[in-house]
Amino acid sequence: MDFYLILGVNREASVHEVKRAYKRLARKYHPDINPGDHEAAAFYHRATEAYDTLSDPERRETYDAHGSQPSQRPGASIEFRGFDFSAPVPGASATFAELFSEVLEETGDHKAIPTLTGSDLHADITLSFEEALVGTQRTMMVTRLGPCTACAGTGLRRAAETPCADCQGSGDKHWRRGHMVFTKACSACGGTGRHRQQPCGSCKAKGVMLCTEKISIHVPAGVADGARMRVPDKGHTGRGGGTSGDLYITATVGAHRLFVRDGDDLRLEVPISVNEAVLGALIDVPTVEGQVRLRIPPSTSSGQRFRVKNQGAPSPRTGERGDLIVTVKLVLPCVTDERSKRLLREFGQIHSTDVRSDLFAE
Repeated sequence: MDFYLILGVNREASVHEVKRAYKRLARKYHPDINPGDHEAAAFYHRATEAYDTLSDPERRETYDAHGSQPSQRPGASIEFRGFDFSAPVPGASATFAELFSEVLEETGDHKAIPTLTGSDLHADITLSFEEALVGTQRTMMVTRLGPCTACAGTGLRRAAETPCADCQGSGDKHWRRGHMVFTKACSACGGTGRHRQQPCGSCKAKGVMLCTEKISIHVPAGVADGARMRVPDKGHTGRGGGTSGDLYITATVGAHRLFVRDGDDLRLEVPISVNEAVLGALIDVPTVEGQVRLRIPPSTSSGQRFRVKNQGAPSPRTGERGDLIVTVKLVLPCVTDERSKRLLREFGQIHSTDVRSDLFAE
């Protein structure tokens, strides 16, 4: 924004003229005078910033050198013509938006599409237990709002030239706000006096249209059931240069016939025989990568748990693997022959400990 334009002074204005212009605007737009008028407050702060800069010789010199560069966009030049106090102006309490609406207006052939951020999209993906554990690459078809191919997302298409109705083909517009008089290149045609574009019919000037796109999805190793993965910029496309939304994919992981996921750990139930539980044994235990040997100590009870390090699922964040938690389950034999029964009775007589004594202890 041009500080000179805000205060309504020319570039040769003295510090005294700058101060006088600021006081005049402050008496009109100060927040205490316009309670609740956010636009007046915004203009007051802009005017204060302009005054602070232009009333300080060093800051003004820096601003003149770097702070107000002329726009390279055709038709963006605004010229302040001065003040006209020859006649009273109705509605002298105009707000900032009313006072400078033309100054702030975009120029160009038809109004630009407003900048809007694209919304996010959500989708589901079904994975097998093994796919979720080791990771995989998937492709999925996603229907989303993408850039219009007919107008390259601009919402406008080139058309035969026609005279601009807003400026009658002159390319300039003149107006006054309060006692201030301005001239500016016509915002409707960009100062050319001609229209060279028309709204795109394919997207109805929105710049976006529905399209179906094949998207590659990287599923990292260790994804758990219900985990959500983010694919940046694959949601709906933003309008008018706005950023695109993201695509969020929720994973549904199938069950495994042996393993149960518990965070990054895997749980496994392993049956053992009576003699293995009593005497101890070295048994083979399956893992997701093959099998390992697990030592069962003597006098192991049913339900006892053993931890096998680094044989669980990898963490999607760190890659570190959890553990395999093995729970042993005692499997009793079906005893029908007399010899086995006799041996078990003898065993019970030798080991006659009351295993339920703790139930009745006081």
